[in-house]
Amino acid sequence: MKPIYHTRLLFAAILLVGLTFSAQAQTGKPKSPPVTTSYTVGDLTIDINYNAPSVRGREVWGALVPNGKVWRTGANSATTFSINKDVLINGEALAAGKYALFTIPGKGEWTIIFNKEANQWGAYSYDSGKDALRITTKTGKSPEFTEQMAFKIGDNDENIGVVSFLWENLQTSFNVSTDNQK
Repeated sequence: MKPIYHTRLLFAAILLVGLTFSAQAQTGKPKSPPVTTSYTVGDLTIDINYNAPSVRGREVWGALVPNGKVWRTGANSATTFSINKDVLINGEALAAGKYALFTIPGKGEWTIIFNKEANQWGAYSYDSGKDALRITTKTGKSPEFTEQMAFKIGDNDENIGVVSFLWENLQTSFNVSTDNQK
């Protein structure tokens, strides 16, 4: 090959790479940005890490997120739920640690799953044999439309942590407490 051909080929490759980076830079923030929600109540710390998808005009429940199937509860990597001490989730024991937080959405009721294999991509390699805990929660209409999926953590009158999942017009919640809390 002639040297001029190599030069043109190199120039074309550099231009292509530059345009690719330029296009990525112009898109701004990712469609499902990473989010960390942290909360401390007493000596308990709760951390939830997830990628937050947006509705963007799509039908979410029963379409984008099918009912009756294990969902990573967000986008990209599985959502993680970390606690620094043993807790009760809606009265059921869960040991301190980091878990993948999966859900099985349903009409009016969800299954919340705390899986011991915390670092997973999506729910593709989900193994129910590694579940540390499963609970069932009721769903309801959220107080307002939530464009970008979110976890909120607060406390109720008994100083128990309340974890709420909100997206679109749906909300579901569960309680997190320690032995020294009511």
